[in-house]
Amino acid sequence: MKNFKTIIMTLALGTSLQALAQTASEQKSVICNNDGTVTFRYTNPTAKEVQVDVQFAKKTPMQRDANGVWTATLGPASPDMYPYHFEVDGVSVMDPLCPQYFPNEGFKNSLLEIPDPKGALAHDIQDVPHGKVEYIHYYSKSLQGTNNAIVYLPPTYDKKGNENKKYPVFYLISGTTDTEEVYYKVGRMNYILDNLLAEGKAKEMIIVLPYGNPTKLLPTPPQGGMMGMGDVFGKDLTNDLMPYVESHYRTINDRDHRAIGGFSRGGNQGLSCGLTNLDKFSYLCSYSSFTSTTLPGGVYDNAADTNSKIHLFWLGVGTDDFLYGTARDYMEFLDKKGIRSVKEYTHDKFGHTWMNAKYFLDKTMRLLFNPEASEEAMKNGKPALEATGKEEAFTPAVMARLFPRAVVSPEYKSDGVTFRISAPNAQQVLLDMDYLPEPNAMEKDADGVWSLDIKGVENQTFRYCFIVDGTKVADPTNMYLSPDKGFKYSIHENPASEYSLLSMGDIPHGVVSYDLNKNTATYYPPTTQNVDELPVILLIPGADDTIESWFKVGGANAIADKMLAEGKTNPYILTTDTSLKDRAVSVMPASINKTWNARRLALVKVLQDKPTKVIKVKTEEFTN
Repeated sequence: MKNFKTIIMTLALGTSLQALAQTASEQKSVICNNDGTVTFRYTNPTAKEVQVDVQFAKKTPMQRDANGVWTATLGPASPDMYPYHFEVDGVSVMDPLCPQYFPNEGFKNSLLEIPDPKGALAHDIQDVPHGKVEYIHYYSKSLQGTNNAIVYLPPTYDKKGNENKKYPVFYLISGTTDTEEVYYKVGRMNYILDNLLAEGKAKEMIIVLPYGNPTKLLPTPPQGGMMGMGDVFGKDLTNDLMPYVESHYRTINDRDHRAIGGFSRGGNQGLSCGLTNLDKFSYLCSYSSFTSTTLPGGVYDNAADTNSKIHLFWLGVGTDDFLYGTARDYMEFLDKKGIRSVKEYTHDKFGHTWMNAKYFLDKTMRLLFNPEASEEAMKNGKPALEATGKEEAFTPAVMARLFPRAVVSPEYKSDGVTFRISAPNAQQVLLDMDYLPEPNAMEKDADGVWSLDIKGVENQTFRYCFIVDGTKVADPTNMYLSPDKGFKYSIHENPASEYSLLSMGDIPHGVVSYDLNKNTATYYPPTTQNVDELPVILLIPGADDTIESWFKVGGANAIADKMLAEGKTNPYILTTDTSLKDRAVSVMPASINKTWNARRLALVKVLQDKPTKVIKVKTEEFTN
């Protein structure tokens, strides 16, 4: 690909993340027992009450021992991936020892993986060829700002001899409050397809994961969120993201080779966008969702024309899903209109969950871009299940209950930042920032919301958390988490600040490649030069950092992109890979500076100096 601007994450995510976990048995927070039960452990001597909340069981009280270790054994549970968290004195807390977490705009959950002894799960990481997963940034005219997405490329994409091969594209959208990472890190779309391709059970394709709530990325979101800008998601997808993908990747650009679908809100968005753009899409998938019955263009009123344009119209939902009633009604509506569809129901995956989302994805990937298999499935499509009259109706009240209005934190103002957390039962809440020498006391209002105004930090980047009655808690309403080895702090970075990707406009972006097998991260700048000839700046993580820290908190790639676009530096490779030390012209040990803001300023200074002389590096001095 020419001058491709992206962030690349390489293979074996799950395996490598597990390597970061504590190995000593006494440090394990989750133990999968031979009988299928799971033992949860959480250490907090000061807590008065702790519960564990995991999707395969009800919220369960934990028992405290003399050392302040809380435990509970639940199950048995079927092998799968389950979100969970601890509730400590009424406040939700991620597992501080779990390396895997659920990317989300709001709630903070860790991920439990119960392995299948037979290795039969669709999302298992098998010994098969794996594709690449790339994080991209692109300027969206519809959004009037920078947006992001994730792109999966099949294993053969970069294979020698395939330089001219083109691929169909599946646009796959996550649910309400999910980020674009969820269908990757929780839905494991890449491993599901890798496994199917290795068995010859699916067609090769590119998968694009858009961000379903793009207005949240704006420095000043519009009143009413996405509703305040109309269908900004659909406009961004068709007018900005699709052209970007089709100009940067080898894609087949016609309706017969495009699919769209998603889970929950993403299913609604996928169906709405697909049905109103049947000149662009011919494969439509809805997982635990539905869409409007009054779409423009008469798509429902001319069944013969609509049916002729759709290769696959696939709808799946769990009968125990809170959206089942509305999803079933939509299926019945399509039947009455004479519009063909495939319908699938589950009864054992805990309703509106990502266990269902993965299951449905596995089913549909076998049919996408396979007209013969899709037509056979459509011919065998059965009518919607009969209504029982007991289905829960999806109403605004249900939506409000499931997604209550969150407090705003951090809130950026002209003269500072306000941090907030809702903790009505707490006796004391402190704001802990690595920018300040000690935690600061917060004040509680009549609604149980604690807040604190901090002046002069609006353009600083730092990690922070709340300390609720002695327990560290990440900011529940900040979706950016620091990839630390232990407890994961929230990241403070004003989206309007100088080196925020969201405020940079339409500039070239480099490549950050995460090699999780080698445990290295490397930034390659946007340049026509041979990268093998570029000088190297060696980035050394701190004691509690991971290989991601210099990029996700330190913003090394964003700083280099911005300075290159402004002509303030030369192209450099920025890397944690000490095997490149012989090409290093500078070394940046994080430990030299206490805060990430100071580390960022130090990197800016090095890039401004434009170093050229290779220095002798003893990397063992920086081993943590």
